[in-house]
Amino acid sequence: MKQLEEKQTKHLDDRTPLVDGIRRLDMSQKPKKVAWWLRPIMWIASFPVTWIHRTHIKKINMEGVKRPYLLLCNHNAFYDFMVAIKATFPNQAYYIATIDGFVGIGGILHWLMARVGCIPKRKFTNDTRLVRQLREIKERKKIVAFYPEARYSLCGTNAILPPSLGKLAKLLKMPVVTLIINGNHINSPFWHTGDRFIKTEATMKQILTVEDIEKMDYNEILEVIDREFQYDDFAWQRDNQVRMTKRTRAEGLHKVLYQCPHCGKEYRMTSEGSHIWCKACGHKWWMNEYGQLEATEGETHFSHIPDWYEWERVNVRKEVEAGTYSLDVMADVRSLPHPKSFMEVGEARLIHNMDGFLLTGKFDDVNYSLNLPAPQRYSIHIEYDFRKWKRDCVDLSTLTDTMFVFPQGEDFSVTKISLATEELYKYYHNKKEAEVAATEE
Repeated sequence: MKQLEEKQTKHLDDRTPLVDGIRRLDMSQKPKKVAWWLRPIMWIASFPVTWIHRTHIKKINMEGVKRPYLLLCNHNAFYDFMVAIKATFPNQAYYIATIDGFVGIGGILHWLMARVGCIPKRKFTNDTRLVRQLREIKERKKIVAFYPEARYSLCGTNAILPPSLGKLAKLLKMPVVTLIINGNHINSPFWHTGDRFIKTEATMKQILTVEDIEKMDYNEILEVIDREFQYDDFAWQRDNQVRMTKRTRAEGLHKVLYQCPHCGKEYRMTSEGSHIWCKACGHKWWMNEYGQLEATEGETHFSHIPDWYEWERVNVRKEVEAGTYSLDVMADVRSLPHPKSFMEVGEARLIHNMDGFLLTGKFDDVNYSLNLPAPQRYSIHIEYDFRKWKRDCVDLSTLTDTMFVFPQGEDFSVTKISLATEELYKYYHNKKEAEVAATEE
């Protein structure tokens, strides 16, 4: 009976999609050549915005750098793209973009995105087709603009970089340039998007030459890139005394700060205006105009928002190391096989535990399951108040499908799911390295 049930369940992976017969986006196509008439439109759309934000771009070691080169940018808001357009002007860059950024107006947005130089990719998947596409761009002597964090920063600090990034730079053999922008998270935080019209600044820096890449191994290359990707927008705001006078500056912050440091309860934080507080114990904080937190009464615990976030990470790590981390909830699922529209999949069960992700449900009278083992996922993409549904979700992707999973109820946090994904990956890889070291002794 168990074997019969196994055969009746469709196991989703890179080769087996949820629904057969649907025309999917061809992710292997050569990048479209950028339409000449769209280039000035991109400049016209971007330059006034950078002027409004008084964005100063400092360039280091850029003398003599010629196309093609690999441009690695940090990612805090959509405004990042406009800064990149200004930084590379008048040269043309191609941008690696997530497939959901192509959705809209019945496929017209996909057509437009492709013709301004965007290449679609499903987040946190190992897609070897991308290497061929990037080599094509190199042959055209254009700039490859890549956002290796693959998502907006949750609290204005650097996110984990893909372990394969050093290998990619080694394969492409192009100069590596970073574009690190400060202030974009303060201007439009992921947990409460919108333009707050504050000043920003950026540093564009060549960190590796072709000669450097040829003599270094990919781990050394990754170390150099990771070192350059250290940033903290809230520290930048504090140190530069950048005022944020908007009265709703703390609204949505509880999406990131989901655990109360005063009573320890999870999923009971909320926020409004310039305040964030715990509904369980009533402890309350005020965010001042320079992005720092102050308790209205009693102990502040954490005045610096990223410190609170990293404290949550430590707590998740303790659960992982103890083998007790687990989430089991019902969820609503939507799939994105192509950029025309989302497809309603229905209700499913989401399990995230020490083994990784397991999504099980039924679609068109066929049982399906999607299993993503913990050692194979170094990070995950999450969304707050996603699109028209205005709900938090987790993005589970294969090379053929992207499943947007919306957990039901209130006893969960997609931020914690994200932290747990990263800590599980580290746990298993550290364990494997320890085992290898023990056998070599």
